[in-house]
Amino acid sequence: MRSTLSNRIVAACRMLIAVATLGGIGPSSAQVYPSRLITMVVPFPAGGPTDVIARVVAERMRVSLGQPIVIENVAGGSSSIGVGRVARAPADGYTLSFGTWSTHVVNGATLTLKYDVLNDFEPVARIVDSPMVLIGRKELPADNVKELVAWLKANPDKASQGTPGIAGASHLAGVSFQAMTATRFQFVPYRGVGPAMQDLVAGRIDLMVDLVANCLPQVRAGSIKAYAVLAKSRLDTASEIPTVDEAGLPGLYVSSWQAIWAPKGTPKAVIGKLNAAVVETLEDSTVRQRLTDIAQEILPRDEQTAEALGKLQKVEIEKWWPIIKAAGIKGE
Repeated sequence: MRSTLSNRIVAACRMLIAVATLGGIGPSSAQVYPSRLITMVVPFPAGGPTDVIARVVAERMRVSLGQPIVIENVAGGSSSIGVGRVARAPADGYTLSFGTWSTHVVNGATLTLKYDVLNDFEPVARIVDSPMVLIGRKELPADNVKELVAWLKANPDKASQGTPGIAGASHLAGVSFQAMTATRFQFVPYRGVGPAMQDLVAGRIDLMVDLVANCLPQVRAGSIKAYAVLAKSRLDTASEIPTVDEAGLPGLYVSSWQAIWAPKGTPKAVIGKLNAAVVETLEDSTVRQRLTDIAQEILPRDEQTAEALGKLQKVEIEKWWPIIKAAGIKGE
């Protein structure tokens, strides 16, 4: 009798343990995301613009999520090594990709990749937008875009645009400008923005398309000319510069936006928590000031959703891939 009762008790205990395990209340499955350190992969060297923005955002997201976020700089392969690392990572929300328009749009058309920039990731949130500005040497005989186009047409193949590398935002903006205006000029690749800007200030090249954060000090100093911001609206940090629409080149919009992605298959609940942390981060007054100080445009709330990032990425791919392929542009 005692043996039968004992066996029934053991069986009942085993059943309770099984139910608890299946119900997700066992110790191993009771962990709520996030329960440990999160790695955010930046596919560029430390100290660059994307790295700086990622660190500002990660520092504040840590407060919202209650777990540390470590920035891992994985440079190389035109940023494809770092992005590829995230594509292959477990879809658990503990490895994230902090990337840009270049890494998750342009590279899909210019490089042979071992991952799909659109289908191997889950969008989390767009962080900031950084429109480009069309600038020229101060001695250029044109004071506005219409005069610039007229001068370029009168001097085909004689003008030059400096670009910090092939297939970047600056280069592609120049390609679009040529197509839109039916002008021809030479592209001069540099190893970085610094050397290109030095030559523009010195008058050795004629044009550049650059981030506002890089060129505004030179514009304000009168060392170069600013013709237009390549965006739909004027910049808060430089409201005196007209938009391309106002300047006579409607639709020539180019910006180097920054965003966060997770590996494909990451649970929606995890994406939701990460997105909420981004939204809270971008509402923080200290974060907003730090991003504004480096000329980053913070997006409206409805553009911070995961769905908005996914839609934007698709739209940008549909816009830029045909342009890139028609021009025969390949990544370095």
